[in-house]
Amino acid sequence: QVQLVESGGGSVEAGGSLRLSCVASGSTYGWDCMAWFRQAPGKEREGVAAIHRGDGSTYYADSVKGRFTVSQDNAENTVYLQMNSLKPEDTAMYYCAAGWYGGSWYNMLRYGIDYWGKGTLVTISS
Repeated sequence: QVQLVESGGGSVEAGGSLRLSCVASGSTYGWDCMAWFRQAPGKEREGVAAIHRGDGSTYYADSVKGRFTVSQDNAENTVYLQMNSLKPEDTAMYYCAAGWYGGSWYNMLRYGIDYWGKGTLVTISS
Protein backbone atom coordinates (compact mmCIF):
# COMPACT_ATOMS: atom_id res chain seq x y z
CA GLN A 1 0.00 0.00 0.00
CA VAL A 2 1.00 3.58 -0.69
CA GLN A 3 -0.18 6.59 1.28
CA LEU A 4 -0.12 10.04 -0.29
CA VAL A 5 -0.45 13.22 1.74
CA GLU A 6 -0.79 16.61 0.07
CA SER A 7 -0.05 20.00 1.59
CA GLY A 8 0.39 23.59 0.50
CA GLY A 9 -3.07 24.55 -0.61
CA GLY A 10 -4.60 27.84 0.38
CA SER A 11 -6.17 31.06 -0.83
CA VAL A 12 -4.30 33.59 -2.93
CA GLU A 13 -5.18 36.41 -5.28
CA ALA A 14 -5.02 36.05 -9.01
CA GLY A 15 -1.46 36.35 -10.24
CA GLY A 16 -0.06 34.81 -7.10
CA SER A 17 1.77 31.56 -6.53
CA LEU A 18 1.41 28.42 -4.47
CA ARG A 19 3.57 25.34 -4.08
CA LEU A 20 1.89 22.02 -3.41
CA SER A 21 3.74 19.07 -1.93
CA CYS A 22 2.87 15.39 -1.85
CA VAL A 23 4.72 12.91 0.32
CA ALA A 24 4.45 9.20 -0.41
CA SER A 25 4.90 6.55 2.23
CA GLY A 26 4.38 2.84 2.55
CA SER A 27 5.32 0.59 -0.36
CA THR A 28 7.56 3.04 -2.21
CA TYR A 29 8.06 0.72 -5.18
CA GLY A 30 4.38 0.73 -6.02
CA TRP A 31 4.51 3.27 -8.86
CA ASP A 32 6.70 4.79 -11.57
CA CYS A 33 4.85 8.06 -12.05
CA MET A 34 3.20 10.63 -9.88
CA ALA A 35 0.60 13.11 -10.99
CA TRP A 36 -1.46 16.06 -9.90
CA PHE A 37 -5.17 16.17 -10.67
CA ARG A 38 -7.70 18.83 -9.86
CA GLN A 39 -11.47 18.95 -9.62
CA ALA A 40 -13.52 22.10 -9.49
CA PRO A 41 -17.14 22.07 -8.31
CA GLY A 42 -19.41 20.74 -11.02
CA LYS A 43 -16.50 19.75 -13.28
CA GLU A 44 -14.75 16.52 -14.11
CA ARG A 45 -11.42 15.70 -12.54
CA GLU A 46 -8.54 16.85 -14.75
CA GLY A 47 -4.98 15.63 -14.84
CA VAL A 48 -2.85 18.77 -14.83
CA ALA A 49 0.73 17.53 -14.46
CA ALA A 50 2.71 14.34 -14.09
CA ILE A 51 6.31 13.23 -13.73
CA HIS A 52 8.09 9.96 -14.39
CA ARG A 53 10.08 8.72 -11.44
CA GLY A 54 12.82 7.20 -13.57
CA ASP A 55 13.72 9.71 -16.29
CA GLY A 56 12.00 12.80 -14.91
CA SER A 57 9.93 13.32 -18.05
CA THR A 58 6.88 15.46 -17.50
CA TYR A 59 3.38 16.09 -18.75
CA TYR A 60 1.31 19.25 -18.50
CA ALA A 61 -2.26 19.94 -19.45
CA ASP A 62 -2.61 22.78 -21.94
CA SER A 63 -4.46 24.80 -19.34
CA VAL A 64 -1.40 25.02 -17.08
CA LYS A 65 1.56 24.92 -19.50
CA GLY A 66 4.01 27.69 -18.84
CA ARG A 67 2.53 28.41 -15.40
CA PHE A 68 2.84 25.16 -13.43
CA THR A 69 5.99 23.12 -12.86
CA VAL A 70 6.06 19.59 -11.50
CA SER A 71 9.21 18.28 -9.83
CA GLN A 72 10.26 15.45 -7.56
CA ASP A 73 12.68 14.50 -4.86
CA ASN A 74 13.01 10.74 -5.18
CA ALA A 75 15.12 10.45 -2.06
CA GLU A 76 12.26 11.98 -0.06
CA ASN A 77 9.46 10.31 -2.09
CA THR A 78 8.01 13.76 -2.62
CA VAL A 79 6.51 15.45 -5.64
CA TYR A 80 5.89 19.18 -5.92
CA LEU A 81 3.64 21.38 -8.01
CA GLN A 82 4.81 24.97 -8.32
CA MET A 83 1.88 27.05 -9.50
CA ASN A 84 2.55 30.57 -10.76
CA SER A 85 0.39 33.22 -12.39
CA LEU A 86 -2.65 31.66 -10.79
CA LYS A 87 -6.08 32.40 -12.21
CA PRO A 88 -9.55 32.13 -10.65
CA GLU A 89 -10.20 29.16 -12.95
CA ASP A 90 -7.40 27.29 -11.17
CA THR A 91 -9.63 27.11 -8.11
CA ALA A 92 -10.16 23.43 -7.31
CA MET A 93 -9.35 20.59 -5.00
CA TYR A 94 -5.93 19.33 -6.01
CA TYR A 95 -5.13 15.64 -5.65
CA CYS A 96 -1.83 13.82 -5.73
CA ALA A 97 -1.80 10.43 -7.41
CA ALA A 98 0.65 7.61 -8.03
CA GLY A 99 0.61 4.95 -10.68
CA TRP A 100 2.17 3.45 -13.79
CA TYR A 101 3.12 5.11 -17.08
CA GLY A 102 1.67 2.35 -19.24
CA GLY A 103 3.26 3.57 -22.47
CA SER A 104 1.84 7.08 -22.63
CA TRP A 105 0.75 9.95 -20.45
CA TYR A 106 -2.79 9.36 -21.67
CA ASN A 107 -2.64 5.79 -20.38
CA MET A 108 -1.10 6.86 -17.12
CA LEU A 109 -3.66 9.55 -16.36
CA ARG A 110 -6.64 7.60 -17.65
CA TYR A 111 -5.90 4.06 -16.51
CA GLY A 112 -2.68 3.94 -14.56
CA ILE A 113 -3.53 5.52 -11.21
CA ASP A 114 -3.44 3.13 -8.27
CA TYR A 115 -3.26 5.53 -5.34
CA TRP A 116 -4.84 8.85 -4.46
CA GLY A 117 -4.30 11.44 -1.79
CA LYS A 118 -7.19 13.13 -0.02
CA GLY A 119 -6.60 16.48 -1.67
CA THR A 120 -5.73 20.03 -0.79
CA LEU A 121 -7.93 23.00 -1.63
CA VAL A 122 -6.67 25.85 -3.78
CA THR A 123 -8.78 28.99 -4.01
CA ILE A 124 -7.86 31.88 -6.29
CA SER A 125 -9.68 35.16 -5.89
CA SER A 126 -9.99 37.76 -8.64
